[in-house]
Amino acid sequence: MAKYDREADYRRPGKKLALLISIVAVAFSLFQLYTAVFGVLDAQLQRAVHLSFALLLVFLLYPGRRSWSRQTLHWLDAVLAVLAAGAPLYIVLFYKQIVLRAGELTAADLFIGVTGILLLLEAARRVVGWPIVTVAVLFIAYAFAGPWVPGLLAHQGVDLLHLVGHLFYTTEGVFGVPLGVSATFIFLFILFGAYLEKTGLGKFFIDLANAVAGWASGGPAKVAVLSSGLMGTVSGSSVANVAGTGSFTIPMMKSLGYRPEFAGAVEAAASTGGQLMPPIMGAAAFLMAEFIGVPYITVVKAAVIPAILYFTGIWIGVHLEAKKYGLKGIPRDRLPRVGRLLLEKGHLAIPLLAIVYLLIAGYTPMRAALWAILLTIVASCLRSNTRISWRDVLEGLENGARAALGVIIACATAGIIIGVVTKTGLGLKLATALIALAKGHLLPTLFFTMISSIVLGMGVPTTANYVITSTIAAPAIIQLGVPVLAAHLFAFYFGIVADVTPPVALAAYAGSGIARANPMRTGVNASRLAIAAFLIPYIFVLSPALLMIDTTWPEVLRMMLTSVTGMIGIGAAVAGYLFTRTALWERLLFFAGGLLLVDPHPLTDLIGLGLLLLATAAQYLRRRSATRA
Repeated sequence: MAKYDREADYRRPGKKLALLISIVAVAFSLFQLYTAVFGVLDAQLQRAVHLSFALLLVFLLYPGRRSWSRQTLHWLDAVLAVLAAGAPLYIVLFYKQIVLRAGELTAADLFIGVTGILLLLEAARRVVGWPIVTVAVLFIAYAFAGPWVPGLLAHQGVDLLHLVGHLFYTTEGVFGVPLGVSATFIFLFILFGAYLEKTGLGKFFIDLANAVAGWASGGPAKVAVLSSGLMGTVSGSSVANVAGTGSFTIPMMKSLGYRPEFAGAVEAAASTGGQLMPPIMGAAAFLMAEFIGVPYITVVKAAVIPAILYFTGIWIGVHLEAKKYGLKGIPRDRLPRVGRLLLEKGHLAIPLLAIVYLLIAGYTPMRAALWAILLTIVASCLRSNTRISWRDVLEGLENGARAALGVIIACATAGIIIGVVTKTGLGLKLATALIALAKGHLLPTLFFTMISSIVLGMGVPTTANYVITSTIAAPAIIQLGVPVLAAHLFAFYFGIVADVTPPVALAAYAGSGIARANPMRTGVNASRLAIAAFLIPYIFVLSPALLMIDTTWPEVLRMMLTSVTGMIGIGAAVAGYLFTRTALWERLLFFAGGLLLVDPHPLTDLIGLGLLLLATAAQYLRRRSATRA
């Protein structure tokens, strides 16, 4: 984990430092719970305290260099921890004076602002990685270099005083919407996830997936798909999902004959899909609702069918791979039984069901998360084998705060990017440039937006990924009349796909590390399995009914049926197998037919079904003749 995920490369210090970190982390969680129950502070104050806690913990937990000790605190990190925590607290202490100055900065304001931005970037380097830092630094450079930038992207330029004022002393930059959502909704959902982990829900998901699918052809691979999808409902990281479920599923797949590269790829593709799975979607669902200005449940509802199709595509690919190579499942007598499992641990899923109900019933995400945290603790006490102790409650507070650090720092750093965009008008300029490059046509614009989103999403965690892609890439297709929600989901999907797309395929590399496989081959295999993620965004942009926008339930059911049938065709084309190995012309028919069926229009459905029937009949007759021979 530490090799592929910066968030996992933290200190494991001695008792005194560990106690200090625990106290700060528990205090952080208690502050968030207090403001959630009794009311949040003014926006900038809430966000400043939130960021101050996070920066303090980052410098205490994450060494500045890989060569530094993971057991002791370096003196420089101690100094930086105090300075980093102090910079946002300056806003809290002098809030009234800063507001009354109305944007006029003193020398002290400028010094604190520059220090705060630099230390935020250093914290991002430590806990998130170089990609987002590089993007943020390039955007800051663009703000200064505006008059010298050629062509359409030129602007009048911003001086240091105005840029620092905009980025650090308003709610348009570091303390903007992403950090605001982190300081309210996201933190509580991460805390909810920490308590779910304490109750053993992750192990329950893996056991349940084993009981449901472990016996089937290619059982362990299907377990990986199912368990990663379930874990993805509450997980905030593709890489963490790979490590959490892959440590169980990848060795099982290898033991049954799966190639190491394919075993790692299955887990990587499935874990990446977890970030597309409602209700949390790697915490991006909350940001999306806030950015677009729609109810949170609208985002969740729109994301359901594409997420189901994504996992259906991986499941089909896994099944056909198993059939192609004759890979069997795990004997039933070695698997847990569904009934007994639900009886013993089924109550652990009550908080998940409750939070979905509360969100549908109209509760705010913050209130729903609060009730869900309480229900998690209560539900764990329903049986003695899952009951958590008071020590576990305190550890949950600590673990929740620590798990939130990457998201908080990523959101704050993404605020720098948004701040430069709003200050310079870069978003509109880039959208105009992309449309001009595509000569105003939708499909080429979608293609260029796809490439931009994949590049911008490389090595960036989910929340920051969404902020960057929605700010930079989505405006181009919105200008061409695409619904705002469809445009944001389009950019988000391709930003997430970067986790399995070489050369920077973090989830695939983490999977290859567990499988002891070639990282590049694992990434290629994961991209093949995730083929649905490359197709579905085009479909829901061209036909927003797939997102349940302006449609009816009969139409939704028809789309689901035809789309799943289409995914079978695409899966057969990619695997080169249905009943037997396919000829080239059969693969082409399967792919074309599947693509037409995924496109939810009656005429394309009819043509696509005809092509699939033709290819399927040819497969059936060839297998029958081979059997007779």
